[in-house]
Amino acid sequence: MTRSVRCLLIYPEFVRASFWNFRAACEIRKASYPTGPLGLITVAALLPSDWQLRVVDCNVEQLTDADLDWADIVMTGGMLPQQSSTLGIIARARGRKKLVVVGGPDATSSPHIYAAADHLVLGEAEVTVPRWLADLAQGKALPRYEQGPERADVSRSPTPRFDLLRFRNYMYLGVQFSRGCPFLCEFCDIIELFGRVPRLKSADQILGELERLYALGHRGHVDFVDDNFIGNKRDIKKFLPRLIDWQRQRGWPFMFSTEASINLADDDELLKLMQQAGFATVFVGIESPDEETLRQTQKAQNTRRTLSDSVHKLYDHGMFVTTGYIVGFDSERGSVAPGILELIEASDTAVNMVGMLFALPGTQLARRLKREGRLPDDFAEAHGADLDDLGDQCLAGINFIPLRPRADILRDYRRVIAESYDADNYFRRVERMALRLNCSQKRLSLGLRTTLIDLAAFGRVIYRQGIKASYRRQFWRTLGAVVRRNPAALRFAIAVMALYLHFGDFSRFVLKRLDVQIAREDEVATPRAPATTDVPIAIPLEVVT
Repeated sequence: MTRSVRCLLIYPEFVRASFWNFRAACEIRKASYPTGPLGLITVAALLPSDWQLRVVDCNVEQLTDADLDWADIVMTGGMLPQQSSTLGIIARARGRKKLVVVGGPDATSSPHIYAAADHLVLGEAEVTVPRWLADLAQGKALPRYEQGPERADVSRSPTPRFDLLRFRNYMYLGVQFSRGCPFLCEFCDIIELFGRVPRLKSADQILGELERLYALGHRGHVDFVDDNFIGNKRDIKKFLPRLIDWQRQRGWPFMFSTEASINLADDDELLKLMQQAGFATVFVGIESPDEETLRQTQKAQNTRRTLSDSVHKLYDHGMFVTTGYIVGFDSERGSVAPGILELIEASDTAVNMVGMLFALPGTQLARRLKREGRLPDDFAEAHGADLDDLGDQCLAGINFIPLRPRADILRDYRRVIAESYDADNYFRRVERMALRLNCSQKRLSLGLRTTLIDLAAFGRVIYRQGIKASYRRQFWRTLGAVVRRNPAALRFAIAVMALYLHFGDFSRFVLKRLDVQIAREDEVATPRAPATTDVPIAIPLEVVT
């Protein structure tokens, strides 16, 4: 080619009916989606500097034929909930005679699904993209590039191309400090994709990424997308004092969120450093209140503790907690709904991602179920599932033959969703959380533009929840209690209340879908597995920010 290569990087759309998309809450801030495609703009940073690049995020804009016609190469790929969109992108691009390159975690786990692509560049991009580029330059690129045993040296990862994004489309942006997790949870694919030894970027690298965001004008919420931020506590403790200094020197432009294992609550030094650095929310995978279930699913870090006390410990250090629960483990011997609901109330967590167990490709769980003859080759065909739901554990799950009746699991799940997202229950938990939250060290300087956006967003919250909503009484009761008793937590209380614009509607949608599934199961009983003795087992930080 006489001109530089034109490369169109397309981020597929996530399933629209999802716990995680917060679309109704995004509208409060006139944003289109919670966060931008960090993985895709990291791939962009690995491409030759003389290539012309464009990013199309299908979660915030339409992919047009003109976009495709501009490109010489189309690069796409994502996670399981993006599979349907990715396949549609491949078909459109191939139909317009474009060279199509696909990567990402879902293609890495299930490459056969993406056979229509010209090139599969699998595994960590830092390892396989350079190989593909070298062969492409010589005109001999292979159909598939796989990572093998080599792990990416993330200390050499480039700064993501944040400049390719329109920040106004998103509520917050993300950075990644580490990959990998030291734990062995049977259902998790992180350890399969990234290993059990956390690999960290250098402090200079991550501060450079934050500096880039700062220079481009971003203020407010930044999510550390690490699957377990505290997987390497020693190095995190070395990094956090530098982050504190960076924040102080720039007038505290960011508040942070992340995901961490519950043993964070055991380390007072780490909690204090995270609080001082500006961490304001943490997602924690609780999974189950039952210790036997936790042991069988190999989540030992959640055992030998009172889980609600551990959550409260994080509140004491200024971090509100969102949690994840799973229904459908083999170890369940009866209804698990009462125990989950009791723990949700005891821990005062308003936002709880409750899903049904899904055997992700390549996980220990999927391998075990396959050995036991309990994982159908085509779950969707076997159970009448909607392909667009696959990957969202609120709508699809139990993609295997369970040990207890599927209808019983669905009823359990339905009860947890119905009661936990009942408006009165939800707002009472917001109130209790906000009154516990220690915000004595919260500092944030947003600037005039972001402050004006905040004020406008708060006005829309008041109108939609304080005036129009059927639950306006609960809204004002909660708001009044926080103003009187812990006004420093008001920003966070408003943010979590505003999320109910999404969760209220989404929970009702899920309940209707569950009723259909339960009725189907009652009509035709799902085959039960034989008994076996071998049974191992970034919530927006704030809407107004």
